[in-house]
Amino acid sequence: MTLIIVCSVWLFMVFGGVPIGIAMILVSVGYFYHTGMGMSFAVQRMVDGLNSFPMLAVPLFLLAAAILNSAGITNHLFGFARALVGRFTGGLGHVNVLASLFFSGMSGSAVADAGGLGKMEIKAMRDAGYDDEFSGSVTAASSMIGPLVPPSITMVLYGVISNTSIGKLFLGGVVPGFLCAGALMVMVHVLAKRRNYPKDPVHSAGEVWRLFLKSFPALLTPMVIVGGIFSGLFSPTEAAAVTVLYAIVIDLVFYRELTLRRFFDAVYETAVTSATIGTIIAGVSVLGFVLAREQAPQQIASFFLAFVDSPITFLIAVNVMIFVLGAFIETLAILLIVVPILIPLALGFGIDPVHFGIIVVLNLMISTLTPPMGMALFVVAQVGEIEYHKLAKAILPWLIPPLIVLALVCAFPILATGLPNLMQ
Repeated sequence: MTLIIVCSVWLFMVFGGVPIGIAMILVSVGYFYHTGMGMSFAVQRMVDGLNSFPMLAVPLFLLAAAILNSAGITNHLFGFARALVGRFTGGLGHVNVLASLFFSGMSGSAVADAGGLGKMEIKAMRDAGYDDEFSGSVTAASSMIGPLVPPSITMVLYGVISNTSIGKLFLGGVVPGFLCAGALMVMVHVLAKRRNYPKDPVHSAGEVWRLFLKSFPALLTPMVIVGGIFSGLFSPTEAAAVTVLYAIVIDLVFYRELTLRRFFDAVYETAVTSATIGTIIAGVSVLGFVLAREQAPQQIASFFLAFVDSPITFLIAVNVMIFVLGAFIETLAILLIVVPILIPLALGFGIDPVHFGIIVVLNLMISTLTPPMGMALFVVAQVGEIEYHKLAKAILPWLIPPLIVLALVCAFPILATGLPNLMQ
């Protein structure tokens, strides 16, 4: 009964507009007060939850993405993508997806992708005659590629809570990330043909080459990260610091667009986002203790084991649960609360932790697109000045391509584990 009351109060507060992290802390404090436990213990649990060296990678990757965005590098990536695929029917839709794939190798965040590229992409598509619903939908859908291609903030957090190699997770997301990009481009082609959307003039080979050279230093970012990790030069956390340094260096040497004002704006943006994430992590740490004390993991495990009897049925149940929860709860909260309970069960069914991690991250990214709580939808609606209810309706067909990729990754583990196994 206590567990039901705790969860009910938390959900009531979340749907009432209280920030998720604050709601977790408040409901946990109420539990400690009710049970007579000391408040000092609650504070200690929150501090311990944040006291993690690998967790430092999160604000550092956020800072690198903010610097790259502030330096105007997104403009070069968009221009190069437009030169490559703008010639096809619905060209700017393809450009949108390809630019997100490029930027995903630097940001590691769906929200950073939607915010960093979204305004520019939607304006270009609007000026070319694309309707707002299509422009906003493809922008939101393509932003989910960000956390699949290294670096990935979501994978860093999964690696920390599951004790899984972050380097292997980075590599494991490459193939699913490219599959998602390909599937979304097929969707763009189908809708563009049906609606007779325009295409760009063909760029000359010399122009494509010039734009490639301009974008090349930024495009090297994921190779610097993954190469450094697997060569043993630095750890994933150190890789995040190297990425920040690399972002500053390539701007100073090649782009020279990052002013001191823009740099401090990037630092401020990172501090705000990191504080939000840190509050959620602190809240999860203290609420996690409450759930463990009330034996929630054992109850959830018993529920699963009563209905599933094989790895595939377990994965189906997990995907359905995360998909439903993702429509109502912020993805970071799902990752930090639910996933630690599911990981031992996945290992018990013999599922590779890297494979399971990619499935979870992909499903969580789909959740950023599902109304009513899809974070990517809110960001795109804001930066693109599109009415949210129109975007929420228009996004529904765009859930089909990533769901197909999710089914393929579940059915064929090699799509997630093939590259990591090659690096062993």
